[in-house]
Amino acid sequence: MPYLDWIVPGLIASTVMQVALFDSTWPVLSGFNWVRTYEGQAAAPLRIDDILGGNLLFVLFRALIGAVAFLLVAAAFGALHSWWTLAVLPLSLLLALAFAAPAFAYSSTITSDSYLALLFRFAVIPMSLFSGVFFPVESLPVGLRWLAYASPLWHGVDLSRAATLGVPADWSVPGHLVYLALWAAGGYAIARDRFKKRLVV
Repeated sequence: MPYLDWIVPGLIASTVMQVALFDSTWPVLSGFNWVRTYEGQAAAPLRIDDILGGNLLFVLFRALIGAVAFLLVAAAFGALHSWWTLAVLPLSLLLALAFAAPAFAYSSTITSDSYLALLFRFAVIPMSLFSGVFFPVESLPVGLRWLAYASPLWHGVDLSRAATLGVPADWSVPGHLVYLALWAAGGYAIARDRFKKRLVV
């Protein structure tokens, strides 16, 4: 199999992750601490779920646009080989939410952007490098392999690769989806609690 065909789905998943995280970190920190847009939104007749949900929908829209653009370029280079590739679009939404919701929770907790630098340096970059985007996770030592399997990105990469290549996923498809949904739901619950504590007087 050409390396281009193998790497494209990993790059799509990695791009979705990066878009979701960038739009869920500095803008959220800014909305609470610098520009204080969330205080303005809370003063309007909006509920916490409206504020959080609206912001998350914007992040998901941006991540979806990124995935669509990447798929169009990949198709132009002949790197897509299955109609299952279309499943990458809803998968991208779930993957983006699995990163965005916990990032909203984290970013609404901190007060300095130095904590975001730590997040990207010690979590996002290693996750990008060692979650099967550029080379198979199976080539990692066993200890690191299990860290990769714990990463939501690996689950997104495996599902994207299965869809674009039209091959079975390395792991259970329902298992992948449930794992990503747990990250999304858990992140949303914590983010909602943090938003409520910071915005409801």
